[in-house]
This record gives sequence, structure tokens and C-alpha cells, in this order.
Amino acid sequence: MRRKLRSPLAQRHGLDAVRLRTPAEGPWATFRDHLVERLPRVAPGRIDQMLAEGRIVDLAGPVAPDARFVPEHFLWFHRDLPEEVPVPFEISVVHRDDDLLVVDKPHFLATIPRGRHIVQTALVRLRRELDLPTLSPAHRLDRVTAGLLMFVVRPERRGAYQTLFRDRLVRKTYEAIARHDPTLELPRTVRSRIVKQRGVITAQEVDGPPNAETLVELVEHRDDLGRYRITPATGRTHQIRLHMSGLGIPILGDDFYPVLTETPLDDFSRPLQLLATKLEFRDPITGEQRRFCTRAKLAVWPG
Repeated sequence: MRRKLRSPLAQRHGLDAVRLRTPAEGPWATFRDHLVERLPRVAPGRIDQMLAEGRIVDLAGPVAPDARFVPEHFLWFHRDLPEEVPVPFEISVVHRDDDLLVVDKPHFLATIPRGRHIVQTALVRLRRELDLPTLSPAHRLDRVTAGLLMFVVRPERRGAYQTLFRDRLVRKTYEAIARHDPTLELPRTVRSRIVKQRGVITAQEVDGPPNAETLVELVEHRDDLGRYRITPATGRTHQIRLHMSGLGIPILGDDFYPVLTETPLDDFSRPLQLLATKLEFRDPITGEQRRFCTRAKLAVWPG
């Protein structure tokens, strides 16, 4: 097995440098020519500036602006960061040991860097705040969902814990606040087929064999609101939100289902009332039974 090359560039803002491998052949005379074609979203002038400032490197050091193209060669560089709206909520540590970090992620904070959310993500903030540069997520939560999120501290343990989630060996429990419908028969197990197309912001329920399953239970109700315990058996994109909306009780604060509503990224006034409350599993390393519980609360529930 080929060992992965270690980046010659240190993390910046808790982010690893981009690693790029050049093709086995091509028409480019220089690395610069290849990068201009390879990175169409980066202006050629910016690539020239990065080369001139020594920001693009290989294992031997900075790449010269006129360095000839070399096939199957590795280059590293840090991407320019987008302007981001700071998420004004703290991440609370629930548990930490040599292998695992479990936190309560706040609403509006993405799990990992993606799209317009890079530095303002749980992974990047925790790497910086806790000085854990090799931290990696064992699973993910939607940006607008709050609650328990588990990370792996040591890279050699990453596969064992990520496999737990992939193989559905983790029991995940959620809490949601939604309208109370006294005519709705609960508990109920909802099964449907959910698909998420690349480039489309929402997921859809379609005809076909079910690939998503969610148990919905009413815990209590007050006035016209209900507090629901939700146990998903699968982990499809937006599964809980879609299934609650399909039952006619969309989660309070949901701006995707049943109707997509555009909300500015700096509007933190109406968080989705969905909270990941428990994670339970048998530890693949120690064999012990693990159980983590959130310390967070959903804001709109009376009392």
C-alpha cells in the first residue's frame, strides 16, 4: 500500500492544504499553464501571484513561476478563503478522551468545510480551539440541526468509528418540536424512498423501494405544540425533516420543508427545532457500551 505523502504546508486556520496531483501526460509547458486550466475558478493573475509569493509548493519547496510541467507530480497550496458570516454560538464539549471527542454543535454551524462554509464549521473551529489538527468527523449533522456530533481524535482510529455509522451500528435519537395534531396516530414508523440530486438544495420523496426509515413518537404536548422523539434507522439527507413534513407536522423553523424559503446566512433568529439528543453504540476499540446525551435544549419548548 502506497503511503500518503505528508503535506509540506502546515494547516492554516485549521484547514489542510489542497493536494493536487498532475496528470500522466498533457500539453502544458509549465505548472503554471496546467494550474490555469485545472483551476478555472481561480483567476490566472491570482495563480501568478501565488507562484511569485511561493504559496504553491512541492516536496522540494516553492514552485518557481516558470517551472516546467512534470507529470504525476504532487503540488500543495492553500485556497483563498471566502468571506463568511461568523456563527455567534459556542461549541460545547460533552466528552473527550484519547480517541473520541463528542460535542454539542449549535444550530447554523456546518459540520465540515463545504461551499460557502469553510472556517465557520465545527471541524475547523474545534481543530483550532482544542489544538487537535488531525481531528476528523465520525459522521455529520445538517448545518441547521443542533446537538451531538462525534469526532475521532487519532487518524488511526478514524476507520473503526466511521464504519459504525456506515454500517448503522449507532443508535441515534433526536428531539423535535412541531405542531401537535391530535388526529395523527403515533408512534409511527415512516418508510419512503428519498433521493437528493447534486445541485438541488432539497431532497425529494419518490416512488420506489424504501431506503429511509424513521420512528416518530409523541413525548408530550402543550397547547398546540408537540415534543417528539425521533429515531432514524437510516441516515438519508434531510430524512427526519422530510418524514415529519410528510406527516403534516413540519418541524418548527424548517425553511426547506414543505416549502423552500430563502433565509440570509446572517439570520440566526429562527433555528430549526431539531436536536440530536443521544448516541449509543458498542465501542469498536474497547468493546464497552457507550452512551452520550446532549446537554442542549430546544428554545421554543415551554419551560
